[in-house]
Amino acid sequence: MQLGVVRGTLVASRKDARFEGINLLIVEPIRPEGGSAGRLLVATDSVGAGIGERVFWVKSKEAANPFAPNEVPTDATIVGIVDLVNVEA
Repeated sequence: MQLGVVRGTLVASRKDARFEGINLLIVEPIRPEGGSAGRLLVATDSVGAGIGERVFWVKSKEAANPFAPNEVPTDATIVGIVDLVNVEA
């Protein structure tokens, strides 16, 4: 799992039918300390995250698991909303 911040939403006028009812969000990967950790990406949302929220997201095969038994063609999925990050030095 990786940390990220939801930066926006993605609206598609046409999309694969398997995405029906699934929100697409723009996520910025972040480090535990809060700094950026990579380029923005589009992720499916399995938890109802909103803009500005810190989230956990997964990629690859695990990204489709939250939608089982449906086969959603996704490379990244938000799987949790982060309430607190505690980084010990």
